[in-house]
Amino acid sequence: MKGKVKIAPYCFIAPFFIIFTYFYFVPVFKVIMDSFTDYDMFTKRNFVGLKNYIDLVKDETFILSIGNTFFYTACMLFPALVIGLLLACLIGSSLVKTRYTRMAIFMPHVFSMVAISMIWLYLYEPNNGVLNQILKTMHLRGSKWLRDPEIALFCLAVMGIWKSVGYYMVVFLSGLKGISLQYYEAAKIDGAGPVNTFFHITLPLLKPTTTFLLITGIISSFNVFEQVNIMTGGGPLNRTTTMVHQIYTAGFAEYKLGYASAMSVILLLIVIGISILNFGLTNKE
Repeated sequence: MKGKVKIAPYCFIAPFFIIFTYFYFVPVFKVIMDSFTDYDMFTKRNFVGLKNYIDLVKDETFILSIGNTFFYTACMLFPALVIGLLLACLIGSSLVKTRYTRMAIFMPHVFSMVAISMIWLYLYEPNNGVLNQILKTMHLRGSKWLRDPEIALFCLAVMGIWKSVGYYMVVFLSGLKGISLQYYEAAKIDGAGPVNTFFHITLPLLKPTTTFLLITGIISSFNVFEQVNIMTGGGPLNRTTTMVHQIYTAGFAEYKLGYASAMSVILLLIVIGISILNFGLTNKE
């Protein structure tokens, strides 16, 4: 076989690359091309140059959706990562019974977002919702929750934390199991306490896991849509609308596929930029 190309390995990996090219790479290229047209899904497909991007700069609702998406990501992702790490350390140290605890924490992650949204809609219901009923028993004033422009997006973020924290816990647990016990034994011999051990051994050695969760979490947070569409519809006063919700509205409610494609390109560039920045900050070495 010397000097000859082995075909068999390429045959084994070919199905993945064919599927990836057809269902991922080609659609992305098509969206980029459509962003320079006035495509309406039916008849129009005229080249309009940068008109869609110029209109996006003037679109106050889309600009607001970018800010909402960043706010949701910050409110949901970082608390979920911290809570997931703390739960992983707690369960990994065998301080709690793990047989049912781990399953109970992880279970919300496997539930359908549609089902979870309906459950939390009932919890947040301002008249007879569970949360306001609890506040009434404590003689406290209830809240409008999702109908309050000031806290509606934060309420969605709280639900996102509850759903995703179990996934982050499981991934951090796998990262913790990959850390050799020799580091902890050496730290114990040197007299390091639990806090110093956590910040100087556990956190640095979990950097690859944290980087992976940050990047995938940012991508997932920037693609938030189902709960927004089901629970608030982007309201009140567009305070919960996100970039993907605006893409959906422009593309499939107003049939402005060219305009929606331009929004998608902006979203893609933002996610790529944040991912590159994340790699640069967390993997300088």
